[in-house]
Amino acid sequence: MSAEPGPAVDTCSAKGCRADAVWQLRWNNPKIHTPDRRKVWLACEDHREHLAGFLGARGFLRETVAHPS
Repeated sequence: MSAEPGPAVDTCSAKGCRADAVWQLRWNNPKIHTPDRRKVWLACEDHREHLAGFLGARGFLRETVAHPS
C-alpha cells in the first residue's frame, strides 16, 4: 500500500530555501518575452528583497504581489 501525497506547498524560489512562499515576483525579459508575458518566482519573507533586487537590477521585475495561501 502506498502513502498518499500530502497537500502541495509552494516553496521559495531562492536556492536551497524550503520555506513557504508568501510573495510572487512577476517578471519578464523584454528581449525574449512579449510585454504581457509574466514568469513567476516565489519568495518567502526572508528572500523577497534579494530576489526582487536580482530581477530589478536587470530590468525584469514587473510587480510583486502576495502569494495566495
